[in-house]
Amino acid sequence: MAQVPVQTIHRDPQLFYWILFPITIVMILTGVLRHYATVMMATAPKKQDRKTIREQRSLIHGVNVRSNFHTLSKKSFNTRRDALTTAYESGAYLKDPERRGQPPPNPMSDPSSMDGMMGMMKNQMAMMIPNTLIMSWINAFFSGYVIMKLPFPLTIKFKSMLQAGVGTKDMDPRWMSSISWYFLCIFGLQSVFNFILGDNNAANQMAQQMGQMGPPQGQMFGPGVDPDKQFLGEAENLAVIEHYSVLDGVEQRLLEGIPV
Repeated sequence: MAQVPVQTIHRDPQLFYWILFPITIVMILTGVLRHYATVMMATAPKKQDRKTIREQRSLIHGVNVRSNFHTLSKKSFNTRRDALTTAYESGAYLKDPERRGQPPPNPMSDPSSMDGMMGMMKNQMAMMIPNTLIMSWINAFFSGYVIMKLPFPLTIKFKSMLQAGVGTKDMDPRWMSSISWYFLCIFGLQSVFNFILGDNNAANQMAQQMGQMGPPQGQMFGPGVDPDKQFLGEAENLAVIEHYSVLDGVEQRLLEGIPV
């Protein structure tokens, strides 16, 4: 059986040190600078008033009761559900009861919303500007270089990812170009940044992108959200729950598990 000939590319060994190491070091230093720049540009959150905190915590209280109703007894759950439903429907927890039934205010006219959007814009600029400069630097000095060969086989589908900037059709997919190494550094330096800066750092671009998507709980109190509709929706969610407890029949289950 004929063996596939091994593809060999004669290249200067110094390319490994003058291209791979500089790109890696620049990416690490850029991540560290991005972290400290984000920390310096971050604005301290404004202190919320008591009514706003009560409005938010009361809605979270209802969500927690709905999510953990099976750990409560039927009497305890019914008491909580009746109290929360009555308060939600009457608007007792609203920050501005006089605005009930009116459309939510324009987020562009809310100073707190403007501060949040400015913070997101600063984070985007701190991520886009360094990436643009580094990409221009690599295209100007290191474009078209093949710097290393991976020690494990790959399929042809990885060719476009690992050989960006190298326009060859017959090259082994295991060869990697300088631009591809830059993209791998973007997604692969998370553990390095966690070791240098700690877990909660602003250097990891993937974590920033996931954070900007926002968890569901963070979107409860976002700009343009009507809290009255949220309270009414949560009251309906509590009303349709068919209660059961994890302690129902626990004595019988315990006795059945004891061998006679």
